[in-house]
Amino acid sequence: MKKVINNPDQVVDEMLEGFVQAHDDLVKRLEGTNVIVRKDAPVKGKVGLVSGGGSGHEPTHAGYVGKGMIDAAVCGDVFTSPTPDQVLEAIKAVDSGAGVLLIIKNYTGDVMNFEMAAELAEAEGIKVDKVIVNDDVAVEDSTFTTGRRGIAGTMFVHKVAGATAESGASLQEVKDAAEHVVNNVRSMGVALSAGTVPAAGKPSFTLAEDEMEIGIGIHGEPGIERTSLRTANEITEILVNKILSDLDYKNSEVAVIVNGLGATPKMELYIVYRHLHKLLFDKGIQIREKWVGEYMTSLEMAGFSISLLKLDDKIKAALQEKTEINTF
Repeated sequence: MKKVINNPDQVVDEMLEGFVQAHDDLVKRLEGTNVIVRKDAPVKGKVGLVSGGGSGHEPTHAGYVGKGMIDAAVCGDVFTSPTPDQVLEAIKAVDSGAGVLLIIKNYTGDVMNFEMAAELAEAEGIKVDKVIVNDDVAVEDSTFTTGRRGIAGTMFVHKVAGATAESGASLQEVKDAAEHVVNNVRSMGVALSAGTVPAAGKPSFTLAEDEMEIGIGIHGEPGIERTSLRTANEITEILVNKILSDLDYKNSEVAVIVNGLGATPKMELYIVYRHLHKLLFDKGIQIREKWVGEYMTSLEMAGFSISLLKLDDKIKAALQEKTEINTF
């Protein structure tokens, strides 16, 4: 497959170098690492927020580093968890004495390596806690994880935890806010074609021209069903019905993300949002906040995911707080 790269083995390094050059007013890179931090880190008296995981999901993870979101992103190789030593460097870089919260998507490698880094940091006297995001309702266990996967609903965790930390809240209060979002957000996706890891040079899986995979993971993990291609409305109904069957959203206000996976035009995402809006309206569910675009991709995978977050006054207030991040 054609890609706009130089050396397949250098894509992450060159991407991060370009990212920092493009956003040098907001972020910096820790020398010798794949860690991107807020330019003003550590922020005195503020709980530090660290997230991360494999690259290939841009703008996740580095794209959410900034005031009102996370303080550091640890970027592993493509679809590969970052190492504990790099996570440790991120923790140390954002610690101001108020503690550090790790926001971890539920993938086995991420959980193991972030927890190991937390132990190393605590041995150095840094107070560390964590939340694990598992918003994907498609499958309970997958190729990469035990339990549900963490996908685009993680953006809501970043946003609410970020706003809470920015307000001067304690580590426990920031963790409680993040876990409250985890408990109230559900997501599910669909793929029409695969992404290609640069070093592999070929798609990570294959779908026929008339096939799609419902519930696929962001690394290409199998979903719940491979079936013939349906219309945008039909696909949206499949995903929404599965999400609504997992959590009671009746008479609720919600925030939604219609998230492109890398190769789906915004035209198509708005067609999805159109029917999503109707489906929720017909069920008495009111959309208060909405995002349509690419927030957690899978290289150039064609497809999308839908995330629904059940709102209360605290979550609404946090979502409305300003950030430095143009995309969220």
